[in-house]
Amino acid sequence: MKKSSLITGSLFVTWMLIIAFSITSCKKDDNPIKFPKGTIPDTTTTALADLNSAYDDYNLSLYQLYDSYGLIFSSNRGSSGGQFDLEQGAVSFIWDQTNGTFGFGSGETSDIFLSALTNQANTSGNDFGPYTFFSTVDGYNYLMLSSENTSGDLDFYFLKYLPKINNDLPVITGPFAATLLNSSSDDAYISFDTNRDTAYYSSNVSGNFNIYLKQRPAETSMVTWLGGSYSAGTPVDSLNSNDEDKCPFVLNKVMAFASDRAGGFGGFDLYYAIYKHGKWSTPVNFGPDINTAYNEYRPIIENPDNYTNTLLMFSSDRPGGKGRYDIYFRGVTIESE
Repeated sequence: MKKSSLITGSLFVTWMLIIAFSITSCKKDDNPIKFPKGTIPDTTTTALADLNSAYDDYNLSLYQLYDSYGLIFSSNRGSSGGQFDLEQGAVSFIWDQTNGTFGFGSGETSDIFLSALTNQANTSGNDFGPYTFFSTVDGYNYLMLSSENTSGDLDFYFLKYLPKINNDLPVITGPFAATLLNSSSDDAYISFDTNRDTAYYSSNVSGNFNIYLKQRPAETSMVTWLGGSYSAGTPVDSLNSNDEDKCPFVLNKVMAFASDRAGGFGGFDLYYAIYKHGKWSTPVNFGPDINTAYNEYRPIIENPDNYTNTLLMFSSDRPGGKGRYDIYFRGVTIESE
């Protein structure tokens, strides 16, 4: 089977950033706000150095936590390069409206709830591709991931829990097999559209990895739907190639994904497509500022409030990191209209 597939330290980093920015912003000014909107740096690709390890760190999922982004990601650091499990951490960034300076910090975390969640999700095999979302149909949060089954193939599993409020830790149930999506091959890297009624995922059921979709009937609960009988997904022909296409991530009308198709810069590259006129557009390579001759993998995109551009986070085995796969971030501008 092919396998190519982030608080205490972070809170300290975040508060130090706030203190540093407060010191530089104390000078009186008739109009102190010169830069009302922030911009994530888009001229450099930055590694999350305080989060990355000498092992493989990738497959992250953003999890909103206080004023920073909590992260759940897959790593084999716990086994010194062997088995992959879900880990937790955070990335924090801040924008000074007085001088237009961007600062960030990252690190491993020890949040009690995220520890309970990842511990319950991890299996005795490899665990990849975490994805968290909220369902308005039943009011529950979900964590989905792909774990090895007894045959060594990747299957989808999900955990269910009520939203965390204050210090109350919700009960977590699962993991349950997402039998609706699990074929006899590798099924991994799921993402939903804004309404949570269409799931996009990758599978090598037809040989190479391709991107498929599955639509949820209106008002059908996630548990009922995901636990249904298996049926083949619909390949997204406008996105798929003759090579490996995987790791779809949808944000509003934009999908980012990874592919080793011909015409790239080497290994897996990151691409994006726009949903318009009822279908996904022809994929566009993110270009040489992001892609390298090495592998870029599992893109995550997010639009932080009061920022002018999009946050792109991904994994890469390019030289210059701590070792193997590391997690990187960068600001990008994607025209979706």
